[in-house]
Amino acid sequence: MYFTGIIIAIFTFLIIGFFHPVVIKTEYYFGTRPWWLFLITGIACVICSLLIENAILSSIVGVIGASLLWSIGELFSQKKRVQKGWFPMNPKRKDQYSHIGQDESLCPIQESKSKNCNENNTYINREDPK
Repeated sequence: MYFTGIIIAIFTFLIIGFFHPVVIKTEYYFGTRPWWLFLITGIACVICSLLIENAILSSIVGVIGASLLWSIGELFSQKKRVQKGWFPMNPKRKDQYSHIGQDESLCPIQESKSKNCNENNTYINREDPK
């Protein structure tokens, strides 16, 4: 029997599970500033995975690299989740957050304007007309 596929699958599952709280804690304590650390280490892991001969180890290092790169987008999305109130805000960094509408996208590259914000992106409390 060959266990290569199942070993890679288990490690992939564990690596993704590991990076979920890493992104949350990183955003809480440091904000989005360390995104470049994720970039550098992610690129380094991807390059290293190309140079490793062992298929299992190469795959695991590649998955770590891809997860680090994916975490960059998740870091910026996590900031929006905090702004929406879905996750706790670090009280020491309150000045780094602005309120966004509940209907605004979490995608960090999508520039959508909330219908509950004015031209200065300030939240406007609008009640439904009856």
